Amino acid sequence: MDFSNDWWEEEEQAISFNTEDIDFELPESEAVVQWIQKILQQEEKQLLQLTYIFCSDEYLFEINQEYLSHDTYTDIITFPYTDPPLIEGDIFISIDRVRENARNLGLPFEQELHRVMIHGVLHLCGYPDKTTEEAAQMRTMEDKALALFEQQ
Repeated sequence: MDFSNDWWEEEEQAISFNTEDIDFELPESEAVVQWIQKILQQEEKQLLQLTYIFCSDEYLFEINQEYLSHDTYTDIITFPYTDPPLIEGDIFISIDRVRENARNLGLPFEQELHRVMIHGVLHLCGYPDKTTEEAAQMRTMEDKALALFEQQ
């Protein structure tokens, strides 16, 4: 892959960060974009478009009810629009829920946010987490990805 300025501009545009129903700005957004791209390269996936929508608990709850018929709060919902190896999708993340989870787990907010963000990417890469074994594999992959972010 060509790491020229043109590549960076294309990759930066392919990953976007938006908000709904909250005021939030992603810390270190350029580093996060680079990190996500590294993970996708390791997974040998081709990024078409990835949109993160950071939102409130209530906003994500309504999406969960409307589109998934789930009557529960959650920290993330991922909507894939292609199948791997192509990556295109929307990832909705409740900042309220991530903050609460970080507090309950005794973790820094940014660490929990990064875990949830990469969790959505791994789902888009084709990794499920429905069974105990799948969830354990997902957690291991999240931990490896978080370690890579810390090495940047």
